[in-house]
Amino acid sequence: MATITVCMGSSCFSRGNAMNAEIVQKFLADKGLTDKVYVKGCLCDGQCKNGPNLHINDKLFSHVSPESLEDLLTHELEALL
Repeated sequence: MATITVCMGSSCFSRGNAMNAEIVQKFLADKGLTDKVYVKGCLCDGQCKNGPNLHINDKLFSHVSPESLEDLLTHELEALL
């Protein structure tokens, strides 16, 4: 099972992770991956200046924009699609 951790600290949240969390959930539902990917939030991963941040299987991704998120998810979760 894959894991996606979305930083919900105030900096990442205000920079776009509020929207990114919704995009992740919709992507997983649309692709039928809700039972294969565990999504969780964290309060702060200590990388505020590089936010918005998220982890996919413990790999950190910074400056994640809503526009680039679907491509990132497709690439990183390719084995599950």
